[in-house]
Amino acid sequence: MQTKSQTGARTVDGYLLAPFPWYGLDEAFTGPRWLMQVGAGADGTVEHGSVGHGDEPSVRSEATLDRERFAVVVTVASSPLRDSADGTGMLEATSVSSAAWLAGVGLLTFTWPGQLDHTLRDDWLDQQTEAAWVLADDLDGADWTSLSLPVNGVPVPFHYRESEFGWVLAGSTQEGVHLGAYGRGLSAYGLGFAEIKDIASYA
Repeated sequence: MQTKSQTGARTVDGYLLAPFPWYGLDEAFTGPRWLMQVGAGADGTVEHGSVGHGDEPSVRSEATLDRERFAVVVTVASSPLRDSADGTGMLEATSVSSAAWLAGVGLLTFTWPGQLDHTLRDDWLDQQTEAAWVLADDLDGADWTSLSLPVNGVPVPFHYRESEFGWVLAGSTQEGVHLGAYGRGLSAYGLGFAEIKDIASYA
């Protein structure tokens, strides 16, 4: 999935421009909720974005990972293979794999293996990002298990995997968007998702 820019960090403006509904954890989650950022294509159309729940994570060492309790929900617009806005090429179709990859990379951005110094982390992040794409492209592989979670109260099948840094899951809604999620400290098995009625409530 190609994203030219990241916009709308910490403000609701970018979210309000999206031509699709946003999703977050359902009302069973009573902790803090906060905006993250949206991703827009070359023509400025919002294609995906994330909202957070619980502790706001930061890049920390492995010694502090167990203290974080958060879940981030990624909403991805469902789009077919299509011409680019400038007519010079094709834009990839989005799928559950797109949501899985965005969630996997999202988890990595808040991960810092304790054995690495600053100069090596970029190389590690590049390698892990590529690995996240390979995993996302093989959702039926042995690294993933099946998990059913409610979306707007209706059970929906998700692909789920755990790593030493947290968990990642991905699925699709009946409303035509793909959902990804990642987190640490909160069990994915107890989560439920729902369409966000007022995205400004996260600001």
